[in-house]
Amino acid sequence: MVSLVTGAGGLLGHSLANILAQNDESVRALIRKASDKDLFDLNNIETIIGDLTDQGSLRAAVKGVDVVYHCAATSTDWADWDTFYSGNVDGVKNLLDAVIAESKAIRFVHVSSTDVYGFPVRVVSEEAPMVDVGLPYNKTKIISENLVQQAYKEHGLPITIIRPGTIYGPRSADFIVEIHEQLKAGMMPLISGGCSSPGLIFVDNVSNAMILAAKSGKTVGKAYNLRDESVQSWKEYTHALAKAFQLPPPRLRLPFTFAFPFAWSMEKLHSVLKLKTKPLLTRHAVYLLSRDASFPIDRAKQDFGFKSEVSFESGIDKSVRWFREVYEPQKNRKSARGW
Repeated sequence: MVSLVTGAGGLLGHSLANILAQNDESVRALIRKASDKDLFDLNNIETIIGDLTDQGSLRAAVKGVDVVYHCAATSTDWADWDTFYSGNVDGVKNLLDAVIAESKAIRFVHVSSTDVYGFPVRVVSEEAPMVDVGLPYNKTKIISENLVQQAYKEHGLPITIIRPGTIYGPRSADFIVEIHEQLKAGMMPLISGGCSSPGLIFVDNVSNAMILAAKSGKTVGKAYNLRDESVQSWKEYTHALAKAFQLPPPRLRLPFTFAFPFAWSMEKLHSVLKLKTKPLLTRHAVYLLSRDASFPIDRAKQDFGFKSEVSFESGIDKSVRWFREVYEPQKNRKSARGW
């Protein structure tokens, strides 16, 4: 069995490639030229330099594979439309074209997001429609899901779509490193009291779920919500990180009625002034921090036996140990060299 993992230099792709290799599967990892070529220690991980805009590298990457795990994406709360479209739409189309040209029997597991539901006030099942709320990430992930479903309907490509909530763990820039910096600066906001759930899922739990989904015949043509079985609020998550980092818990409280228009005004200001920096707050971040993302995972449990192998407590511990033992030393070395 040969598996291709796109975005293998990122949070999820790195975890998935390692777990596949530990299971003695042959792994092909697609990474960008700028990525660290020494990401992986195991011999059964072959690295291919390329990206989703390079069709030549995609054709080489999919040659002879049995499963494609598509983890690569533009996943942020602030970037221009062209960046989102290139990574999440053009990239998916290019990869699907390469896969279909190679073999219509290749299993294709596509990583989407619960953001496609449009941040509803109440959680919904997979049967709910996707809703465009005018945010680039939300919109481009909807378009990419439609492209994947089109490949299934028109070409018979055996696809499965995974919709994780908030993925955290070692190598998480957004939900470990950035939150640490915000906690340290006393600028981590809790919106509406931090009572909503981010739909947390530890990165290795996503990886294990994707592997199980790829091996099940029941998952072909379907989409699945994913989050860990235990549910925490943003307040519980940030307080757990603050405690582990030995930092004060968040004290900044913002009501949604203030946070959303403030984020909108910040985005407008950055756009008008053509500022390259990220706004203090974005509408995407406000939605993430205020809307319940504990979407039901019954379908994943029923169809491929999903369960959280790594608990919340263990996930926090693994994440903080990575930050202390890997991230900080690397950051300090770069600072010392003037990078």
